[in-house]
Amino acid sequence: MKKWYILKGIKFALLAAAGTLLMGYIMMSLWNWLVPALFSGPHITFIQAFGLFILSKMLFGGFKGRWGGGHCGCGHGGHRWKQRMEEKMSKLTPEEREKFRKHMSERCRGEWSWSSDEGRKTDGTDQ
Repeated sequence: MKKWYILKGIKFALLAAAGTLLMGYIMMSLWNWLVPALFSGPHITFIQAFGLFILSKMLFGGFKGRWGGGHCGCGHGGHRWKQRMEEKMSKLTPEEREKFRKHMSERCRGEWSWSSDEGRKTDGTDQ
């Protein structure tokens, strides 16, 4: 069993390294294709692109990964938002619940409304 965990860890490390190197290469290629042509900027090396990738992750994306914050429904504590929402909804009166549902339905109206067909736009393309 211990050997399996070690192999899984090595596989993860290799995939993470390959993914990071691939992203650096993609960033370098896109930069060297777009920036000089559009803005008369310089070409960059792989190391510079890799540094730019790390900087952009720090500034815009962070290094949390998909299990880091528990925002999405996966990982550690990912379903807490659902439990909190159910708890809040259970404390509402039926009138307050209906008002909340109506408010959310109005916010989500349009082509992407999943709650009902009433909110869908009819532009003649529906079958």
